[in-house]
Amino acid sequence: MQVLVRDNNVDQALRVLKKKMQREGLFREMKARSAYEKPSEKRVREKAEAVRRQRKLARKKLQREGLLPAPKRAARPAR
Repeated sequence: MQVLVRDNNVDQALRVLKKKMQREGLFREMKARSAYEKPSEKRVREKAEAVRRQRKLARKKLQREGLLPAPKRAARPAR
């Protein structure tokens, strides 16, 4: 993973790096690897993740078909 530092602005580059790591799921993986996970707990977690993924896909499909309203977008402040 690579982040460019512009105008010696390390704080901005660090923010960008953290956001990229968050999107890639790196923090979640580090937390999961920090302690042993029993096989039964792993099965339960993976099952829950699969259910969550399926619900998300179904929700997006319904939104595309117009049966559910699209989520409201947060207004970004002007610079």
